[in-house]
Amino acid sequence: MTNYFKLLAFLKGHRRRFSWAVLLILVSSLFEGVQLSFMLPVIDRIFTNKKIILPNKVPLFLQHMVEGLNSIDVHALFWTVPLIFLGVFIVKQAVLFFSDYLMNDIAQAVMRDVRSRLFERIQTLSLDYFSKKRTGELMARITNDVGMIENGISYGLTDLFKQPFIILVYVGLAFIINTKGTAIVFLLFPLIGWPMALISKKLRKLARGMQEKMADITSHLLETIAGARILKAFCTEKYEIQRFRQRNQDYYRIRMKSIFNLNLGGPITEIAGAICGVAVMLVLGREVLNNNLSFGVFALSFTYIIMLTRPIKKLANVQAILQQALSANERIYDVLEAKPTVVESPRPQEFGPLKDKIVFDHVSFAYDKESGTVLENIDLEIKKGELVAMVGPTGSGKSTLVNLIPRFYDVTAGRVLFDGTDVKEASFRSLRGQVGIVTQDAVLFNDTVRNNIAYGTFDATPAEIEQAATSAFAHAFVEKMPKGYDTIVGDRGFRLSGGEKQRLTIARAILKNPPLLILDEATSQLDSESEKFVQQALDLLMEGRTVIAIAHRLSTIMKADKIVVIEGGRIVGMGKHDDLLFSCPLYRRLYETQFDH
Repeated sequence: MTNYFKLLAFLKGHRRRFSWAVLLILVSSLFEGVQLSFMLPVIDRIFTNKKIILPNKVPLFLQHMVEGLNSIDVHALFWTVPLIFLGVFIVKQAVLFFSDYLMNDIAQAVMRDVRSRLFERIQTLSLDYFSKKRTGELMARITNDVGMIENGISYGLTDLFKQPFIILVYVGLAFIINTKGTAIVFLLFPLIGWPMALISKKLRKLARGMQEKMADITSHLLETIAGARILKAFCTEKYEIQRFRQRNQDYYRIRMKSIFNLNLGGPITEIAGAICGVAVMLVLGREVLNNNLSFGVFALSFTYIIMLTRPIKKLANVQAILQQALSANERIYDVLEAKPTVVESPRPQEFGPLKDKIVFDHVSFAYDKESGTVLENIDLEIKKGELVAMVGPTGSGKSTLVNLIPRFYDVTAGRVLFDGTDVKEASFRSLRGQVGIVTQDAVLFNDTVRNNIAYGTFDATPAEIEQAATSAFAHAFVEKMPKGYDTIVGDRGFRLSGGEKQRLTIARAILKNPPLLILDEATSQLDSESEKFVQQALDLLMEGRTVIAIAHRLSTIMKADKIVVIEGGRIVGMGKHDDLLFSCPLYRRLYETQFDH
């Protein structure tokens, strides 16, 4: 029940329009029942020229109405009644159109709002959340799951209000017209209700499974499209095709189970309706034969019983749609209710540029309890203007250590001090605004060269963007592009070489002009010629800044003011290059390996 209320909570802000939509739905449903109630008896009166005969004890207003119809000449009824029916039908269709349009408008608005809320929530979450979630799974929440919510509102909630009201109208009018025959209607509910409850429970479980399988497909698509070059390089196209076929088959199987259970509701409803229809025929047919009931009234009662199966069947479909929506709702709220582990201080301080030093004071860190400690008891000072290099084996904790400075993660123990103040006291904007990061994976967006360089510095002038590109040795190759700075670089910069992408990210950092620069193996994936240009760009970028450089190639950091050697999350050596060759066995081994001494 809580999940239902959470689903309805998405209607907040749309409740006034939703109330109008529900009112219009109820009015159109009432028109449908009333129109049928008068149509069959009057048609019987016109074409048989026999009076309408109702059972005893009908409401007085209905008796007067029937007496009036019986007193009118059939020829007059023949010409006037069709016009009345046509008018009622047009009004009903107009009301139905506006109610459907309004419900669909609400559903689309809810989809818009939920997608925005999901995206906003994802942007507020800490990096550790993304290490536990697949990108494709999060994409499926925003696309597929939100689509299920749309169905739940535009179709599910519409029929959830409409069909029960139609049932009440049919049953109510049938009771007014013929209490004895309509009592048989109550046979329908136990015949249909119990099996449909079992089917509904099954559909809820299958809906969750379908959404998980669709997340698997989305994730696989994302990985294989993003890694298309690797697939080609390792000739694994057939392997990935087989994996996709298996995931696709898994989704197909569970989808067909859902369809089987959903379609099972139709025969159950129809069979139950047929049983009740036969019972009505046997009970009321004798009344017609004995002239105690007109055929039109009998036909109306019989039609009501048969037509009751339609809204009941639709309610069964509503259950399937709502079960899918509720399952999607749970997955959406998994994201909406997720809490960031790194949060800004309630009263954050505005940090200015670094004046003295950054201090790691007995810092330890673990991503979670299961993964174990990544950094342990780190003590380190980085003074303003220094070039501090960090080296060590892969997985030793170098990148994790520098990620603690802009608070991408929070320390498990100890403190990171910025000019003597814990970075936890800083506002995110003032702290991260001082940090420029150039990583080995050059991150570009499917946008123009100009917008990629100006990303985060949106007020930059064209002249400033071109100057940053020139300083990053990127201007020359950008000018040769088809549209220059207005050229679209493609998804993740697919149209550019590794060196070109890296120089654009360096231009972005130059334009930002950060006082603190973090270089995370910025040249490790480049060829010698590209590395030359990138290194020249980095040399210009590093001038007058505090720089922390993570490097595998020792040749790039030999002139560092301080080299920090990390192994297994601990600092095992610190000093200048020449000193570490003698004092740190790990550094010496790394040096000898690279320079073949």
